[in-house]
Parts: sequence; C-alpha cells; structure tokens
Amino acid sequence: MKDDDKDSFVAAMRGVRPLKFERRVESTERPKPRARNSRRARTEVLAESLHGPSEPSTDGIEQLGEGVAYRRATLPKHVFRDLRNSRYSIEAELDLHGLSMLNAKRELREFIVLSAKQRLGCIRVVHGKGKRSGPAGPILKGAVQHWLSQWEEVLAFVSAQPRDGGSGALYVLLRRR
Repeated sequence: MKDDDKDSFVAAMRGVRPLKFERRVESTERPKPRARNSRRARTEVLAESLHGPSEPSTDGIEQLGEGVAYRRATLPKHVFRDLRNSRYSIEAELDLHGLSMLNAKRELREFIVLSAKQRLGCIRVVHGKGKRSGPAGPILKGAVQHWLSQWEEVLAFVSAQPRDGGSGALYVLLRRR
C-alpha cells in the first residue's frame, strides 16, 4: 500500500470508534406442539359418516403421482410447459398453512384478485401436503386446486419443484388484467 493511501485511510478513520459488542443469545426453546387438527378431524369423520365424502370436483385437473397440473384450453402448450419446468419468476407467494377452509378460500381469493390487478404473471401458493390433516387426508390441498380451477384469473397451475415446496405448493399462472 502506498504511503499516500495509508495516510488517507488513517485520516478517514480518525474519530471512528469500534461498535460495542453485545452478546445476544437466540432462544433455542421451541414451543410445545399442540394437536390442532384432532377436533376438526373428528368432526369431519362424523360429517362424512352421516353425509358421505365431500370431495371437491377435480374437473380438468390432471393427477401426476403426488403432483397436479391444470391448464385452460386457451393457454398455449409451450407456455404451460414453461410453467411446469419452473421457467417463470415467482412474483408473489401466499402460505395457507393452518387456516380453516373458509379463511383459506377468502385469503386465496383476495390474493388472486390483487395479484391479477397488479399484473403479476406467476405466483406460488403453499397449501401444505396435508400430513397433519387426520384420517380424512389432505383437505386444503384438493380444495385449493378446485378453487383455482374455477376462477377466471387462473390460466394454469402445476405442483411446485421440490425446492419450492413440491406437492405442498403450486405455481399459478395468472391472466393479466
């Protein structure tokens, strides 16, 4: 280092004091797990035994192992292929974990409408894999797919890549307003 550079550095550092070191300890205590779905699961099993299963319609939704795919007929196949191959940037995300069906539908609808108004193209919706849904299996997962297939703003959706949530999340392609 040249002497001029050293002198400039020393002059620039005059009056500078090191920051005070504060020892912070992150809490390693985790909250105790709670059985959130047991009452709901019992209620749903009872309702199913009285009224039969309440499976949402899966019209047009293609099952691909654990994953799913849905495409409106008007969407070009090459655009759908790009969505399946995760070639679009995720512009917004919504996580529905832990919400009731009613709240999840309301949150999802608001998110879709707002995203379309903002002219977003591709979003991610995380619904979970339903591993804690009880004996009825994944409930929110199928409902989200059904709702998305019914709304005009949605052009297509596919299960996310494993790095983005796999079968517990969807890439959703929106019609821009």
